[in-house]
Amino acid sequence: MAAAIDGVLPSTLQELVKKSKVLVVGAGGIGCEVLKNLVLSGFTDIEIIDLDTIDLSNLNRQFLFHREHVGKSKARVARESALSFNPDAKITAYHDSVTSTDYGVNFYKKFDVVLSALDNRAARIHVNRMCLNADVPLIESGTAGYSGQVELIKRGLTQCYECTPKEKQRSFPGCTIRNTPSEPIHCIVWAKHLFNQLFGESLDDEDISPDAADPDAQDAAVSADSDGAGGDATPKELDKEAEEKPKDGKDDVTDNGNVVRINTRQWAKDCNYDAGTLFNKFFNEDINCLLLMGNLWLKRRAPVPVQWDTLLPEGKSDDNPEIAKQHHKVWSLEECASVFASALKELSASFLKLEGDDTLSWDKDDQPAMDFVAACANVRSYIFNIERKSRFEIKSMAGNIIPAIATTNAITAGISVLRAFNVLEAKWTQCITVYARLRLNPRNQFLVPDASLPGPNPDCSVCSKDPAITLKIDTKRMTIRDLRDEVLIKTLNMVKPDVEVPLTSTVLLSSEEGETDDIEGKLLSEMNIVDGVILKADDFFQNYELRIIISHFDAEREDNLFEVVAQAKQLQPKEEEQSKEKVEEKKEDSEKSAKKRSANGGGDAPDEGPSTSKRSKPADVDVVEDDDDDCLLIEEDEDEADTVAVATDKLSVQSPPKVGTKRKPSEVIEDNDEDITEIMDSSDEELAGPTKCKRTRLDESLSQPVEVINID
Repeated sequence: MAAAIDGVLPSTLQELVKKSKVLVVGAGGIGCEVLKNLVLSGFTDIEIIDLDTIDLSNLNRQFLFHREHVGKSKARVARESALSFNPDAKITAYHDSVTSTDYGVNFYKKFDVVLSALDNRAARIHVNRMCLNADVPLIESGTAGYSGQVELIKRGLTQCYECTPKEKQRSFPGCTIRNTPSEPIHCIVWAKHLFNQLFGESLDDEDISPDAADPDAQDAAVSADSDGAGGDATPKELDKEAEEKPKDGKDDVTDNGNVVRINTRQWAKDCNYDAGTLFNKFFNEDINCLLLMGNLWLKRRAPVPVQWDTLLPEGKSDDNPEIAKQHHKVWSLEECASVFASALKELSASFLKLEGDDTLSWDKDDQPAMDFVAACANVRSYIFNIERKSRFEIKSMAGNIIPAIATTNAITAGISVLRAFNVLEAKWTQCITVYARLRLNPRNQFLVPDASLPGPNPDCSVCSKDPAITLKIDTKRMTIRDLRDEVLIKTLNMVKPDVEVPLTSTVLLSSEEGETDDIEGKLLSEMNIVDGVILKADDFFQNYELRIIISHFDAEREDNLFEVVAQAKQLQPKEEEQSKEKVEEKKEDSEKSAKKRSANGGGDAPDEGPSTSKRSKPADVDVVEDDDDDCLLIEEDEDEADTVAVATDKLSVQSPPKVGTKRKPSEVIEDNDEDITEIMDSSDEELAGPTKCKRTRLDESLSQPVEVINID
């Protein structure tokens, strides 16, 4: 071990390494490398936490694991493997979620430094908040393909994970998923929703049945009523047809024309999960229902229903396990039907073994779950004349995967441990963010350091002195329960929120069980939570307080019912903005006039300083987004000062340019690597960065945003 050998490390650092206590969060691609490096460097008191288990697909890059470890806890196996390097080390492993209430602020306070190697935003946000409150330095790292980065997060010194918003994850309107898919990803999302409807935790916005209240379908109804003719079926006609149709427990039609599935899960059980019955329902009867909405297909190619008997006639075996193993082949329609039947059989057997309200969880590494989604997505693609994909491609899209590169993980982990050395010695200026790049920059750098440590954002809703957000919300349609579940927990990543109205001391939500159950179903407006009201949200577990300024708006049917706005000034009316612009223009005109009078001897102009030939101006730098969609860099010519726009998942802060000689405009080097799959990894390491999907700036150009379905 390096710290055990005199002369390898400076004597002061050597003692610090021996005495320090380190927490590693995540035991995946980066986490394994970090743990190995820590042990080999001489750290002897390490704790590691990870909830995941080892999958066969992990073995090509997570070298602490071997085939005999498949299915076991990552944290525990990583501990056992690391101890083989140094049996005298004290390594504690937790097979648990880092967001569990067992790991509060006091848990973090006992560590000298925390190294994060996580693969999802919610967990990163949680660890960020816990380290800020515990005042423990956090070294955040992440990789995406051939790119990687490492940055330090320290309270009061640097920006935190949430200081700058992050781009929203790609999402789609519900009616597109349910009625008019046009891309493979639409069919994949639909297939994942179908899995949840049958076996998983089903959500209201994951309905996969035809949506007769689609705006396009409503337009059809209006057109048909006004013209008094036409072949398009109106919602009333759909209602009538549904009423005349024999009831089989599968369908019902609501007052607004929505064809909804009545207890799809129970209906599937009653059918004994018969593959032919379920297949015909989802890919034949539902498609025929869509065809009744004729106006949807005036400018689109109409879908073609598929019948089970035409694919697998009676007597033909639907059990062919070899098909599902052909991951790189695009299955034929018949092969998709066969895989559908096999996966349905395995999933239903697993589901029926569960007790109570337990459900299955979709995982891209679970073979029957992945087979089910791949088969359903391809059948639906065939129906809507969309390009079909191989199982491998669908897995990449469904899991939002960027292929992980073992070398990038190793480099990133090495830099993380070097930063841990700097933290222990309190050499903060040496803890600048570092980026690993696929290609050398103009200075022949493969590892590109930032110019300086970016300071905290004074308007950050987490680490600022007075954290606050503006919540644009339809108070007439959102309930107290929705505020807790959809806004505070899912969007703002709180764990156990309490909410009150400070002005009236009214408690809206309590983390104490049963205290506010009687009002959770009430609308916000019924509790006098209207435009302009300020709420105080407090998460005792995260030691996090937040002021929430309510801004009411009347949401349309397809609108999101709420949107989190980082700064209140974004809600400023356009009239006010225009008036401010006019005032500024007048001010500029008056300044120009004053300069002219001064030049003519008619007044005193302010000292403009030296001429621009003697004083440098900031270089006009264009930001180029990298193909990996995770790092954002500015690269300049060799004769320019070091100016790097740093980003952690689209997090951009540009350090101030040095003042000196006149600069040339910078040249932006665009990194277009055609060999990298540009899909975000949810199972491997996602680049560290603040989450813009949690706090986005309000785009005033979108006057009518549509309701969307988030992709896992």
